[in-house]
Amino acid sequence: MNVLTSNWSTYWHGFLGTLWLTLASAALALVLGVLIAGFRVSPVKPLRAFGTGWVTVLRNTPLTLLFFIVVLGLPRFHITLPFFTFAVLALGCYTSAFVCEALRSGVNTVPTGQGEAARSLGMTFGQTLSLVVLPQAYRSVVAPLGSVMIALAKNTAIAGSFSVVELLGTYRTINELGYNIIWTFVWIAVGYLIITLAISALFNVLERRVAVSR
Repeated sequence: MNVLTSNWSTYWHGFLGTLWLTLASAALALVLGVLIAGFRVSPVKPLRAFGTGWVTVLRNTPLTLLFFIVVLGLPRFHITLPFFTFAVLALGCYTSAFVCEALRSGVNTVPTGQGEAARSLGMTFGQTLSLVVLPQAYRSVVAPLGSVMIALAKNTAIAGSFSVVELLGTYRTINELGYNIIWTFVWIAVGYLIITLAISALFNVLERRVAVSR
């Protein structure tokens, strides 16, 4: 227990770093994921091609490699941002591919007659997608999206290797002080467990509310 109490400030800052990194990356991933999902089901061929390419490339690229591309590649184009922002970009773009596929699977569960009825009323593709299809698709993708967000929270551990303050990176500071490395990692694991259980609880609540509304 003394590992935690003696290094509470270090753990707390790492925990907050992981929490904010998760929230910011999740927000970006959801926005991009919805947009790319719209591209993937769009009647416009270039948009479908772009969406397919985005998902194919990002889902098959190791996240660590994507971090290197963002952190080391963007400055070569004179794009200089804080390391935290670079980490959010890498995590958000990577996770958006999985959000997109979860949403697209939900879109496929909506009967095609729903979209056809909306178009017969004079709705545009954007209106049909946002007002008719996505609200129905959302009901079937709450649980998969929860799993994606939990994976995102655990993926933030990679950011510590790129000068971002996060929970896993605290082990270096604490280990240098001579504390037991096993208990150091135990308390790090507890921190991640708190975050992932909170995400799981949130999506369980959302899933129950959607089930009631149906």
